[in-house]
Amino acid sequence: MSPQAPPPRPEQVAEVAREAMELLEELLGRGQEALPSGAVSAFQLRALVAIDRYEGMNLRGLCALLGSSPSSVSRLCDRLAALGMVERSPSTVSRREVELRLTRYGRTVVEELRDHRVRRLLELFAVLRPSQLAQLGKGLQLLVDTADASAGSQPGSGRGRAGTA
Repeated sequence: MSPQAPPPRPEQVAEVAREAMELLEELLGRGQEALPSGAVSAFQLRALVAIDRYEGMNLRGLCALLGSSPSSVSRLCDRLAALGMVERSPSTVSRREVELRLTRYGRTVVEELRDHRVRRLLELFAVLRPSQLAQLGKGLQLLVDTADASAGSQPGSGRGRAGTA
């Protein structure tokens, strides 16, 4: 009977997760400019995915999620609105705020992005044995669940659509 390896330290797991994120960013970013919706910057895509996930969020909430200044996010939303991807509407909670929603075109762009990502991931997963794929799926779901629980609801709206990003 062989001795079991000690469990990994949180720092070791964090380092592997960082490496995986960087690899995925590289792999998933390739070919993104060839999507039917055309070239959309990574920052714009992050915003579109966040707005899709937290439909009706306000600018303050988007600033928090993107880690950017209000002026940068406001300009970003101006560009996305000019491209026909995002619409702003008066907040139902506060007269001083606006709510952000994807237009039909914006939703199409996000769906194309997600489809592209799934295709790339399926190519990557094709070499895994079923037991490895199951283990990976469990670990990733645990990561998603933990991140959702620690984030709570989206800042600025109190609403969120967990599991859709």
